[in-house]
Amino acid sequence: MDVRLDGRTALITGASEGLGLAMARKFAESGANVAMVSRSADKLEAGRQEVVSAIGGNKVKVEAFPCDVTDTDQIARMWRAVSDSFGDIDILINNAGQHAIGPFLECDDERWQADLDLKLFAAIRLGRLAMPGMATRKWGRIINVLAVSAKTPGAGSAPTSVSRAAGMALTKVMAGEGAPDNILVNALLVGLIKSGQHERRHQVQAPDKTYEEYMAGRGAGIPLGRAGEAEEFANIACFLVSDAGSYVTGTAINVDGGRSPVV
Repeated sequence: MDVRLDGRTALITGASEGLGLAMARKFAESGANVAMVSRSADKLEAGRQEVVSAIGGNKVKVEAFPCDVTDTDQIARMWRAVSDSFGDIDILINNAGQHAIGPFLECDDERWQADLDLKLFAAIRLGRLAMPGMATRKWGRIINVLAVSAKTPGAGSAPTSVSRAAGMALTKVMAGEGAPDNILVNALLVGLIKSGQHERRHQVQAPDKTYEEYMAGRGAGIPLGRAGEAEEFANIACFLVSDAGSYVTGTAINVDGGRSPVV
């Protein structure tokens, strides 16, 4: 099966590192033009250069657009800049997020609002911008990157598990409304996958261990016996946004090495 994205343009948020960067690289390698979006201009440009270096002679366009997706004005400016540079957006990846967890009674309104703005409202606002053009062209792909806690939240997992669960409901709503216009909307639910967030946690929680030792310890309860690689996640995303995934919409797929129970 040849999974290609030739002629498509993808916008990926949270693209400066980890899963977002891996998807940017995979999509570009598969022939897509890629608009990389993230808050940190310096990290984003470094990521863009990494993608350009990885694809070598692959003649696609890869550009960086610094933007805080919790800010509606910045979203509007970024969308105009991306549209001016690339034209139509065929693929939207809502990947911006962070692992903000704590006991329910310790989460104040400010913390809840910040998490919802980043993980839910950013996807809503970008979806509203992307879907009309996709509907006109009768082709579109949207992936909301969530976490397995969206299906199986535990104690002490607020506010992340709640905002992710809302993202799963949003995915289903968007998929139902987009289907008549061939706009496919899915969610990918992240388990233990190597990323910048885990690298930062390693430095705080286990500086006496190597990163590989730290991740191996965290992956002890996973049936596959290891943490996932960002590239493995990107491969699944690439399939879903390609024509090869043309009959998959409105679903939430766990990418967790078999750790989650069947839900």
